[in-house]
Amino acid sequence: MKQIALRAAEIARQLQERTGRSPRVGVVLGSGWGAAADVLSEQQIISYDALDGMPQCGVAGHAGNFVFGRAAGMDIVAVQGRFHLYEGHALDTVVLPVRILSELGVDTLILTNAAGGINTSYSPGDLMLLSDHINLTGCNPLVGVRASSAYPIFIDMTEIYDSGLRRSVAEHCGRLGINCHEGTYLQVVGPSYETPAEIRAFRAMGADAVGMSTVIEAICARYLKMRLLGISCITNMAAGVAAQRLSHGDVLKEMASVSENFCNLFKLIYSDISKFA
Repeated sequence: MKQIALRAAEIARQLQERTGRSPRVGVVLGSGWGAAADVLSEQQIISYDALDGMPQCGVAGHAGNFVFGRAAGMDIVAVQGRFHLYEGHALDTVVLPVRILSELGVDTLILTNAAGGINTSYSPGDLMLLSDHINLTGCNPLVGVRASSAYPIFIDMTEIYDSGLRRSVAEHCGRLGINCHEGTYLQVVGPSYETPAEIRAFRAMGADAVGMSTVIEAICARYLKMRLLGISCITNMAAGVAAQRLSHGDVLKEMASVSENFCNLFKLIYSDISKFA
């Protein structure tokens, strides 16, 4: 675990040398969310392959860039591309971007993803603000981490996602005409989609949406004392909820159809965060 911390610090050093920036707000952009970085002005884009020690993205919809820019008078960094357990990555690699953001000085983190809707009141194109999550991966990024007085590993997970940020985002969604819900997100390992029986089980557990990312990152971010906002775009209804086949191509297509609305939403989110950043 010491090795991954040193690796994150070294990559952050390379980024700071190239940009001269120390952003306090970071965004991890999930499948199809990359366009949300377009709202940033004064952009500096650094590809993963230009950084020593940085893995490469292998999933469509994940460009593999750090995008530095400004919005609402703040320096912000957007991560276009994450790493997934289903790609065979170790936990250290999955949380590497979060650790790099922490080393850069980020203390407010927005995690985004594309998710399948379990709650039958949801529809494709809706947003769900994460109020809680269920970790069904069987993994925890804090296993093996040496506890310290500054960073204990027995972290409180009562309120993982910031309620104040959720309220303001919900209000903005109302003004923009975006259907928005609050709910519980469940992470599985993937890469296969879930069966109808599994979705029925997840619903009984209290899950409103399901996906293959975010929760592992959120645990790490919580350990690193970041303020968290989680946003899912419901790109499809989960298996058995609607009479449709599931494909990653359809996920990206749905994200593309709503990306303009999300860019407008992020302008308002950054403005809100700037009030306390």
